[in-house]
Amino acid sequence: MDPLRYDQTGVDYDVLDAFKRACQRAAASTRGALAAHGLQEPEGVRGESAYLIEGPGEYLAHVEEGLGTKCLVADAMLRLTGRSFYRAIGIDTVATIVNDLVTCGALPVSVAMHAAVGDARWFAERERAEDLALGFAEGCVQAGAVWGGGETPALKGVVEPGAAVLAGSAVGRIAPKSRRILGDVRDGDAIVLLESSGVHTNGLTLCRAIADRLPQGYLAPLPDGRTCGEALLDPSVIYVRFVAACQRAGLKLRYAAHVTGHGWRKLLRLEEPFVYRITEVREPPPVFRFIARSGPVDEREMYATFNMGAGFAAYLDPAEAARAVGIASAEGYRAWIAGSVRKEGSRKAVEIAPLGIAFDGETLKVR
Repeated sequence: MDPLRYDQTGVDYDVLDAFKRACQRAAASTRGALAAHGLQEPEGVRGESAYLIEGPGEYLAHVEEGLGTKCLVADAMLRLTGRSFYRAIGIDTVATIVNDLVTCGALPVSVAMHAAVGDARWFAERERAEDLALGFAEGCVQAGAVWGGGETPALKGVVEPGAAVLAGSAVGRIAPKSRRILGDVRDGDAIVLLESSGVHTNGLTLCRAIADRLPQGYLAPLPDGRTCGEALLDPSVIYVRFVAACQRAGLKLRYAAHVTGHGWRKLLRLEEPFVYRITEVREPPPVFRFIARSGPVDEREMYATFNMGAGFAAYLDPAEAARAVGIASAEGYRAWIAGSVRKEGSRKAVEIAPLGIAFDGETLKVR
């Protein structure tokens, strides 16, 4: 059987990212509206994970994000097992929003939910609806943010009757302004990776395609005794506490990346050209080996699509790297010094040296 690729499932980042870049160009023409409020747009924020607005004494940050298709796995598992996994889905929805927000150093203040359904009766499945609400609230508590509101439209003809499109937004702030993560990466900086819990919220369309090929589908067993569906639905890690703890400790992060869509290519997100050389790769959670074997999906495609056990990356002075790992550990995260940043002229790449995998700058075009 030929190896599967993510773009074969209908998720083509070349097309998606081209539209994002077009939106950035159009959106830049609106920045003048900020002046009427005594605010301005900092240079270089477009194309980053969070949008920043600069005020006299602080920055405000805004993020809009969507869960993707992970809820379809939860719906399938509900039908197959009678169990609701929507508490985890609620946490996931918050995680995908706030983990983007903190990459600029902003701590979330308010999070809003957007739950669009094809039929209002989706909310009549009481356990599922209540679990979603409880999970979303739990995610906000983990992020140190208030759940401020949301929207629940019924979009017949747009969303399928039995489905929901889950998304949301968050507002955060950076105060004092010196806590902003600027992207001032330097040659020789260390790369610290923080462990993920599993697939989080990206690559699920590929996972769903693989499950459709398996005789037992989502009930296929993993070596740890759980089913494929259970492992795919492990809730995402929320990394807000790590960034907040670094700020309290006076440890300066020079850049941060939420490892989501595009997999380890997300390490390339900073616009300036650097080579991100990874020299220590940890064994990913078992679900990733299951995906690779069942697809099959080759190793390069796995690292181009999934977080592969590393959900968040921090770049900082190498003299501070061990301290950052210690701070992460104290906050309940597992982290390790994974590699270093190198300046090699105009070259831009991620090199995963132990695996012989490299992605050049052309494989990630978010600006």
